Amino acid sequence: MTEAELAAAAEALGYRLVPKRKIREPLAQLAAALAYHQVDAVIDVGANVGQYAAGLRAVGWQGPILSFEPLPEAHAVLAARAAADPGWTVAPPVALAERAGTAPLAVSAESDMSSLLPQSALLEGASPTSASVGTVEVELARLDEVAALADAPWERMLVKIDVQGAEARVLAGMERLWPRVQGVQVELSFVELYLGERPWRETVDTLAARGFTPWLVIPGYFSRHLARLLQIDMVLFRDRPAADCARPAGPPT
Repeated sequence: MTEAELAAAAEALGYRLVPKRKIREPLAQLAAALAYHQVDAVIDVGANVGQYAAGLRAVGWQGPILSFEPLPEAHAVLAARAAADPGWTVAPPVALAERAGTAPLAVSAESDMSSLLPQSALLEGASPTSASVGTVEVELARLDEVAALADAPWERMLVKIDVQGAEARVLAGMERLWPRVQGVQVELSFVELYLGERPWRETVDTLAARGFTPWLVIPGYFSRHLARLLQIDMVLFRDRPAADCARPAGPPT
């Protein structure tokens, strides 16, 4: 059977064949970018129950993964999921931010929508199933003060940040870690879904000032109610090795 005949048969069954030479699955594209940039570890901030890390493993990423999740119930599922993978470490429950301490976390009915920030009226209207159902007090820590990172040999890390509007707080807690960061994957909202979140252009500009270039865009939350893409993940990398990049002028952001 020819390639065209195979494709026609798959279409008839409701499937579409994609040649391996054409990587269209976003996580597979990300895995290719990690290899290209010689990333030596992935820091998974806002891991929820481990969907992201498990997805990377499914497309062939075999490097170390360090996951962070503050929500107790989600953290328990995450830890159980990672237990059989010696390369996947789960930190104690903590929300990463610009300072150490504690803070209330608004718990969503959909746990992956929980946030340190309150939901906006737009999000409440577009996604009533993700409404807040309470709060839980969580520990806060700066990423550049995490002992597991201080002791690790990694020098070309990708830091993935998916914390529902509080991404700027995580970035502000990375000041001493930047020389070891080769890439950043950050969730960006085109509209204000959480009150006080930084506009997406400001986040991209902040990372550009540190030498990061947009490399890959992964579609995120599409609202059927609004018929609009509300969030994306943007992956940015340095053109030069992390340790060779100068710190930008101005105060930490």
